[in-house]
Amino acid sequence: MKRILLALSVVALLATSACGTKKKLAECESKNKEIQDLLNTATVKLNTCLSEKETLLGQMDYLKKNNSDLINNMGNMTTLSTKGAQNIEKALESMKEKDLKITRLQDALTKKDSVTLALVTSLKKEVGISDPDIQVNVEKGVVFISIADKLLFKSGSYMVSDRAKEVLAKVAKVVNSKPTFECMVEGHTDNVPYKSNGVLLDNWDLSVKRSTSIVRVLTELGVQPKQLIAAGRGEYVPLVDNNSSDNRQTNRRTRIVVMPKIDEFYEMIEKEMKNLTGK
Repeated sequence: MKRILLALSVVALLATSACGTKKKLAECESKNKEIQDLLNTATVKLNTCLSEKETLLGQMDYLKKNNSDLINNMGNMTTLSTKGAQNIEKALESMKEKDLKITRLQDALTKKDSVTLALVTSLKKEVGISDPDIQVNVEKGVVFISIADKLLFKSGSYMVSDRAKEVLAKVAKVVNSKPTFECMVEGHTDNVPYKSNGVLLDNWDLSVKRSTSIVRVLTELGVQPKQLIAAGRGEYVPLVDNNSSDNRQTNRRTRIVVMPKIDEFYEMIEKEMKNLTGK
């Protein structure tokens, strides 16, 4: 009986011991799993940190190189800025010189325009602009006096009429007040063929002869011959089409061009342009 009781006691003890071992084992397995999860998480974080470290190291190298380049460029920019400032200063000085020369040239042109305006005013006052057969105007800085041929000549003639001499006397008075000016007399005809009389061949001859006739009258009125230029344009510069009697009458005219001496004016312009270009 004692043996049976002893055996039962041993079995009970072993059963109790086995239950305790299983419980501890479960606890250990749970703890191990927890630790494994923590290890996995730590491993992931470590790998992430290592990757970020490599990226940051690469960026650091780039920034170092970029910083070095910027420092070098700053030195170059300082040099370039100094040279640029010097070049800008020289350019500004050159511009100031050119502006001064341009101003001088503009002043010369303005003075010429002022003289031209005064000349027009004098002509309009002296000649009498109210006469429809006489026109005084300015084109491109040159004064033009256009006189209808019916006021100057008889049809087909180059003899200046007495009435024309009265008008030309007023023109001569103004021209005489400008001894440094030139006066070009242009003869114009219509396109009706001129019947040759043995002296004149055509309208071109007639326009030139009329021009020289007026030039002679102006010299008789005191205008210096060196101021006068005789020119004939014939029928080749009409104001309107020669398709009616009135239009042909409009085209038959004498135009007196009053202007500064061309050579003197262009010498002045050429001089200023040379100064402007520095040549």
